[in-house]
Amino acid sequence: MKSAIILLVGGAIAALAVPALAQEPVGCDKFKWPLDTERAMLTSPDTPAVASGASVKPPLPVAVAVTLLPLADAKLPMAPERAPRLPASFAGFVEVAAPPQAGTYRISLSSEAWIDVVQAGHLVKAGPHSGATGCEGLRKSVKFDLAAEPFVVQLSNVAKDSIRMAISAD
Repeated sequence: MKSAIILLVGGAIAALAVPALAQEPVGCDKFKWPLDTERAMLTSPDTPAVASGASVKPPLPVAVAVTLLPLADAKLPMAPERAPRLPASFAGFVEVAAPPQAGTYRISLSSEAWIDVVQAGHLVKAGPHSGATGCEGLRKSVKFDLAAEPFVVQLSNVAKDSIRMAISAD
């Protein structure tokens, strides 16, 4: 009986500790790699606004503020890899001209969203990612290995109708 109580109490403590461990770090210095350039671009008042479906041309790095639509109206080139968690979320995409060379590129966002990259008609597998809360203008960054071909960045599960995005070489 005593060991059963100890197991129940231990399980309850472990269950309470898991959410605390899963929380993302807080602060601009908590990202896994330096993102000072991306944060400066994302918070600049000169960041150009583009509509969903617009074309973005290098040189990289480049940042844009993307105007989004309700997911049902966004006409994404491919279905998002992950279904949106927000019932009334927004989505959109930008077409990006071929980068100068194949390599690893970072896509950094100003707020929470799901990022899919489509290249040559296929979803590109996301690489390492980093996120932090409490950093004005920057929420997450994900790395993708891309060929020197045009690609599409799809954004979904966005709470608001716009988001800022930066694309940079790793």
